[in-house]
Amino acid sequence: MHLPINISDLLHGSIVESDRLEFKADWNPEPVLRTICAFANDFNNFGGGYIIIGVEEDNGKPVFPPKGIDIAKADSIQKDLLRACSFLKPAYTPIISFEKYESKDILIIWVPGGQTRPYSAPTSLGKEKEYKYFIRKFSSNIVPKNDELKELLSLTATVPFDDRLNHHAALEDIKLPLIQSFLKEVGSNLLEESRSMSLATLCRQMMLVDGGSEYLKPRNVGLLFFSDQPEKFFPYIQIDVVRFPDDEGGDIIQEEIFKGPLDYQLRSALRHIRNSFISERIIKIPGQAEAKRFFNYPYEAVEEALVNAVYHRSYDIREPIEVRINRSSLSVVSHPGPDPSIALEDMKAGKMVSRRYRNRRIGEFLKELEFTEGRGTGVPKMQWALKRNGSPDPVFFTDETRQSFWTEIKIHPEFLKDSLPIDTPQVTGQVTGQVTGQVTMKVLRFCEEPRKASEIQGLLQLKHRETFQNNYLRPLIQERLIAFTIPDKPQSRLQQYITTEEGKRWLQKNEG
Repeated sequence: MHLPINISDLLHGSIVESDRLEFKADWNPEPVLRTICAFANDFNNFGGGYIIIGVEEDNGKPVFPPKGIDIAKADSIQKDLLRACSFLKPAYTPIISFEKYESKDILIIWVPGGQTRPYSAPTSLGKEKEYKYFIRKFSSNIVPKNDELKELLSLTATVPFDDRLNHHAALEDIKLPLIQSFLKEVGSNLLEESRSMSLATLCRQMMLVDGGSEYLKPRNVGLLFFSDQPEKFFPYIQIDVVRFPDDEGGDIIQEEIFKGPLDYQLRSALRHIRNSFISERIIKIPGQAEAKRFFNYPYEAVEEALVNAVYHRSYDIREPIEVRINRSSLSVVSHPGPDPSIALEDMKAGKMVSRRYRNRRIGEFLKELEFTEGRGTGVPKMQWALKRNGSPDPVFFTDETRQSFWTEIKIHPEFLKDSLPIDTPQVTGQVTGQVTGQVTMKVLRFCEEPRKASEIQGLLQLKHRETFQNNYLRPLIQERLIAFTIPDKPQSRLQQYITTEEGKRWLQKNEG
């Protein structure tokens, strides 16, 4: 049976960090058992790891083409593995798959973090067995001592929330089409097999369920990604995108709520932010062929901030992730704050590598879906995207009790010019899509009767909807010169816009 992962991506380390991979040219049960023990203990909640038999390594890197294994010995290798694993205390059995890569047969042993850690293993499989705990440190298996041993023992039977059983759900709450869509997207060979196996068997192979056949229950991660309504089990498991009219808060003029499976709500929220709130400016520089181009918020930075929030939030806290947008910044707020192992000074400096991850399985799925690249990469990518765009550095902060975590992305300085009153004279021809006094007058006169957005766009003879929305319509709403006719439903298909009393006073002042 295949694994729910793209084998080529796995072998090349593009979706799993190198310290979670171990390559072995030949089958030898003793060192494999120690690695299984270390991965199962999952000391840092990184998600266990993978052992690949039949691939040589050179300085920790796989050597291709693979050496391969004799597939005729597959049955005896499985028996050896089961016998070796029977010596683990407490009991633990990994998931194995024989795969073909570059015309060679290889064995992949998937070792997710265990449910009943800490685990111990014999140092040898001889008659006299001395048991020791093993943990993973970088790319080595070590015997923990002193503080590390105390910390490992403190993890007794503790399981991250995303990997726990949900006793209020049933197998049927996990939807096969969502699983198959995921397998197709990541390019897993398990997709074809899934068409002829039971849902229970498939979910066991993907470690989405646990328990005996008489009491088979989903793990939380299975419900988070593969239930069509995860909010039934996790209230407020959603992303709220909220637009405020000014820096001080004020009345909300736009709010969108995104629910559903984690990857779906993440994609939908990012799409909405990109289409509704991210805009580009082009400034032509005299005597220079190439124009200066930049965004109010670079999409890559916003994506990293929101993905990090989805990855690291606590799903047993009944608070949504919130994206708060005002005229000068975009903030992503999640709960709770960062792990206590991260010093406040390091957090403010953007140096955030957690000692122990809050969610181990969610991170795996996000990596396989290519939302994130690996541990500790999100903040540097965010910083680089902002620097490349000419934007200020991101700001990270939390409250004293670390109940919440904020990532603030400040708007590009050039876009602060939008904060000037709309009737302030501006130089035309340098920046695309500016709202001049003449355009304002034209729109306000037109909207003395309720008008649809498409009618206003037609009046201004603008072809690009996003340019019209970002650079013309929204500034007029922000200045309260025009308003929604259905204020409690900004996205209504019946929505129209009408000149406000403030807009009428502006007309009187500027026409007189």
